Amino acid sequence: MAVELKFSEYAQKEVEKIVGRFANSRGSLIMILHAVQEKFGYLPREALELISERLKVPLSEIYGVVTFYSFFRLEPQGKHVIRLCMGTACYVKGAEDLLRTLEQMGFKEGKVTEDGFFSLDLVRCIGACSMAPALMINDDVYGKLTPDKLRKLIENFRKEHQ
Repeated sequence: MAVELKFSEYAQKEVEKIVGRFANSRGSLIMILHAVQEKFGYLPREALELISERLKVPLSEIYGVVTFYSFFRLEPQGKHVIRLCMGTACYVKGAEDLLRTLEQMGFKEGKVTEDGFFSLDLVRCIGACSMAPALMINDDVYGKLTPDKLRKLIENFRKEHQ
């Protein structure tokens, strides 16, 4: 689980190492961002400021890259990531009802639960159209969900993975 922390001297040194490893490579920004996210679980603002300074690239340009690509995260994720499919098949078969159910359970899109156990992302397609509506928890796909099945799934998952 990525833990949000104050940007420490250690964290700063880690970002410096990553920038140093890729700084002379053509198109290094995306490689650096990937490596930093892999290290911390997300892209802390302080890391982006340091990258901007070291590469002499405006912070606004870095934010443009980060917000353009959906795989970059500006906030930490939970220990387990729920990806709710909002693609056409899932949407038509009830994904919106599943989202409302998750919201009633305290989940918020793009946010981590208070205990850090889950985070929720809405995605366009997970390739499970025949199982619509569907979601993923980490790398596992769960389909043909109803609000009741979803509640039970989340409760059981939490019990099994505590």
